[in-house]
Amino acid sequence: MKKVSVLFLCLLLCGGVTLAQKKPEAEFKKTEHNFGKIKEEVGEVTTKFEFTNKGDSPLIIHRVSTSCGCTTPSYTKEPILPGKNGSISVSYSTVHRPGGFNKSIRAYTNVPDTVYVLTIKGSVIPKK
Repeated sequence: MKKVSVLFLCLLLCGGVTLAQKKPEAEFKKTEHNFGKIKEEVGEVTTKFEFTNKGDSPLIIHRVSTSCGCTTPSYTKEPILPGKNGSISVSYSTVHRPGGFNKSIRAYTNVPDTVYVLTIKGSVIPKK
């Protein structure tokens, strides 16, 4: 009886470790986008950061924040299953913003202790 109890306890603990190790993981195709030179009159430019959930449980994006109000994010709202793809789109307003820019986008997910940081940069050529 004692051996059965010890065996059951080992199986329970090992199973708990396996469950604790299951987690999502986003693998981005790129984490930086350079728009290059953009004319101010364009008004807005957009890029998409695509990723795959390489983990073994669903990935959920809780929120995405940007370093300024000139940058607007949108992202996949539903859980991304293991092996499936999601995306974060980022738009930058060029109006009244001549010169270089380098903006960061932070994605907060259910991946423990991880904040994904994406970057957009470029240079806005002023209107003549």
